[in-house]
Amino acid sequence: MGHVLGRFSRVLCALKLLMDKHTKPLPRVTPDNQPFWDACRRHELLVQHCAACDATFLPPAPLCPHCLELDPGWRVASGRGQVTTFVEIHQNWFPAFADDLPYNVAQIQLDEGPRLTANLVDVQAADIEVGMPVEVVFDDVEPDFTLPRFRPVRT
Repeated sequence: MGHVLGRFSRVLCALKLLMDKHTKPLPRVTPDNQPFWDACRRHELLVQHCAACDATFLPPAPLCPHCLELDPGWRVASGRGQVTTFVEIHQNWFPAFADDLPYNVAQIQLDEGPRLTANLVDVQAADIEVGMPVEVVFDDVEPDFTLPRFRPVRT
Protein backbone atom coordinates (compact mmCIF):
# COMPACT_ATOMS: atom_id res chain seq x y z
CA MET A 1 0.00 0.00 0.00
CA GLY A 2 2.84 2.40 0.82
CA HIS A 3 4.22 2.01 -2.71
CA VAL A 4 0.89 3.04 -4.25
CA LEU A 5 0.54 6.02 -1.90
CA GLY A 6 4.09 7.10 -2.69
CA ARG A 7 3.31 7.22 -6.40
CA PHE A 8 0.03 8.99 -5.75
CA SER A 9 1.75 11.69 -3.68
CA ARG A 10 4.06 12.48 -6.62
CA VAL A 11 1.02 12.94 -8.85
CA LEU A 12 -0.58 15.24 -6.28
CA CYS A 13 2.61 17.32 -6.07
CA ALA A 14 2.69 17.63 -9.87
CA LEU A 15 -0.97 18.72 -9.92
CA LYS A 16 -0.31 21.29 -7.20
CA LEU A 17 2.55 22.76 -9.25
CA LEU A 18 0.26 23.05 -12.27
CA MET A 19 -2.45 24.68 -10.16
CA ASP A 20 0.02 27.08 -8.53
CA LYS A 21 1.20 28.24 -11.96
CA HIS A 22 -2.05 30.15 -12.42
CA THR A 23 -4.30 30.58 -9.43
CA LYS A 24 -6.43 33.57 -10.42
CA PRO A 25 -9.44 33.14 -12.67
CA LEU A 26 -9.34 34.86 -16.04
CA PRO A 27 -12.29 36.39 -17.88
CA ARG A 28 -14.11 34.01 -20.18
CA VAL A 29 -13.26 34.60 -23.84
CA THR A 30 -16.20 34.22 -26.22
CA PRO A 31 -16.64 34.87 -29.94
CA ASP A 32 -18.27 38.21 -29.05
CA ASN A 33 -15.40 39.49 -26.89
CA GLN A 34 -12.44 37.79 -28.62
CA PRO A 35 -11.47 40.99 -30.54
CA PHE A 36 -11.40 42.93 -27.23
CA TRP A 37 -9.02 40.44 -25.59
CA ASP A 38 -6.87 40.12 -28.73
CA ALA A 39 -6.46 43.91 -28.73
CA CYS A 40 -5.55 43.93 -25.03
CA ARG A 41 -2.80 41.45 -25.81
CA ARG A 42 -1.50 44.02 -28.35
CA HIS A 43 -1.85 46.73 -25.63
CA GLU A 44 -4.77 48.41 -27.39
CA LEU A 45 -8.18 49.12 -25.88
CA LEU A 46 -11.13 48.48 -28.19
CA VAL A 47 -14.78 49.41 -27.84
CA GLN A 48 -17.60 48.29 -30.07
CA HIS A 49 -19.07 50.88 -32.39
CA CYS A 50 -22.24 50.74 -34.46
CA ALA A 51 -22.01 52.48 -37.82
CA ALA A 52 -25.82 52.47 -38.18
CA CYS A 53 -26.60 54.57 -35.07
CA ASP A 54 -23.12 55.84 -34.09
CA ALA A 55 -23.33 54.23 -30.63
CA THR A 56 -20.19 53.11 -28.82
CA PHE A 57 -20.62 50.40 -26.21
CA LEU A 58 -19.28 47.70 -23.92
CA PRO A 59 -19.60 44.87 -23.03
CA PRO A 60 -19.15 43.33 -26.47
CA ALA A 61 -22.27 41.94 -28.08
CA PRO A 62 -23.28 40.35 -31.40
CA LEU A 63 -25.64 43.25 -32.08
CA CYS A 64 -25.94 46.90 -31.16
CA PRO A 65 -27.91 47.28 -27.89
CA HIS A 66 -29.24 50.66 -29.11
CA CYS A 67 -30.60 49.91 -32.58
CA LEU A 68 -30.21 46.11 -32.83
CA GLU A 69 -27.97 46.37 -35.90
CA LEU A 70 -26.18 43.06 -36.44
CA ASP A 71 -22.40 42.72 -36.34
CA PRO A 72 -21.22 46.08 -34.99
CA GLY A 73 -17.60 47.01 -35.61
CA TRP A 74 -14.74 47.94 -33.32
CA ARG A 75 -12.82 51.16 -32.65
CA VAL A 76 -9.59 51.83 -30.82
CA ALA A 77 -10.40 53.80 -27.69
CA SER A 78 -8.25 56.58 -26.27
CA GLY A 79 -7.77 54.59 -23.06
CA ARG A 80 -8.68 57.64 -21.00
CA GLY A 81 -11.62 58.11 -18.71
CA GLN A 82 -12.64 58.83 -15.15
CA VAL A 83 -13.54 56.85 -12.06
CA THR A 84 -17.32 56.75 -11.54
CA THR A 85 -17.32 54.47 -8.50
CA PHE A 86 -14.92 52.18 -6.67
CA VAL A 87 -14.60 49.82 -3.75
CA GLU A 88 -11.66 48.55 -1.75
CA ILE A 89 -11.90 44.83 -0.97
CA HIS A 90 -10.62 43.79 2.48
CA GLN A 91 -12.48 40.49 2.97
CA ASN A 92 -10.95 37.31 1.55
CA TRP A 93 -13.96 36.34 -0.57
CA PHE A 94 -11.84 34.60 -3.20
CA PRO A 95 -8.80 32.60 -2.00
CA ALA A 96 -6.97 33.26 -5.29
CA PHE A 97 -6.83 36.97 -4.38
CA ALA A 98 -5.82 36.59 -0.72
CA ASP A 99 -2.26 37.81 -1.36
CA ASP A 100 -3.59 40.98 -3.01
CA LEU A 101 -5.71 42.16 -0.05
CA PRO A 102 -6.68 44.90 0.16
CA TYR A 103 -7.33 45.54 -3.54
CA ASN A 104 -9.60 47.89 -5.42
CA VAL A 105 -12.22 47.44 -8.10
CA ALA A 106 -13.31 50.53 -10.00
CA GLN A 107 -15.77 51.45 -12.69
CA ILE A 108 -14.21 53.63 -15.35
CA GLN A 109 -16.27 55.72 -17.73
CA LEU A 110 -14.21 55.92 -20.89
CA ASP A 111 -14.04 59.21 -22.76
CA GLU A 112 -15.83 57.39 -25.60
CA GLY A 113 -18.82 56.72 -23.30
CA PRO A 114 -18.85 53.04 -22.26
CA ARG A 115 -18.00 51.95 -18.74
CA LEU A 116 -15.45 49.28 -17.91
CA THR A 117 -14.73 47.57 -14.59
CA ALA A 118 -11.04 47.20 -13.73
CA ASN A 119 -8.41 47.69 -11.04
CA LEU A 120 -6.60 50.94 -10.37
CA VAL A 121 -2.80 50.74 -10.13
CA ASP A 122 -0.06 53.17 -9.11
CA VAL A 123 -2.37 54.87 -6.60
CA GLN A 124 -2.91 54.60 -2.84
CA ALA A 125 -6.42 53.65 -1.75
CA ALA A 126 -6.80 56.93 0.18
CA ASP A 127 -6.10 58.90 -3.02
CA ILE A 128 -8.81 57.25 -5.15
CA GLU A 129 -11.81 59.47 -5.74
CA VAL A 130 -14.84 59.66 -7.99
CA GLY A 131 -14.08 61.86 -10.99
CA MET A 132 -10.34 61.08 -10.93
CA PRO A 133 -8.97 61.07 -14.50
CA VAL A 134 -7.32 57.77 -15.41
CA GLU A 135 -5.60 56.09 -18.36
CA VAL A 136 -5.31 52.47 -19.35
CA VAL A 137 -2.23 50.36 -18.70
CA PHE A 138 -1.91 46.73 -19.69
CA ASP A 139 -0.95 43.89 -17.39
CA ASP A 140 0.38 40.77 -19.14
CA VAL A 141 -0.89 38.32 -16.51
CA GLU A 142 -0.16 35.27 -18.69
CA PRO A 143 1.96 34.90 -21.83
CA ASP A 144 -1.25 34.87 -23.88
CA PHE A 145 -3.59 36.96 -21.71
CA THR A 146 -3.52 40.68 -20.90
CA LEU A 147 -5.83 42.60 -18.59
CA PRO A 148 -6.58 46.32 -18.87
CA ARG A 149 -6.04 48.25 -15.66
CA PHE A 150 -6.09 51.99 -15.05
CA ARG A 151 -3.78 54.49 -13.34
CA PRO A 152 -4.21 58.16 -12.54
CA VAL A 153 -3.38 60.45 -15.45
CA ARG A 154 0.05 61.91 -14.90
CA THR A 155 0.25 65.62 -15.39
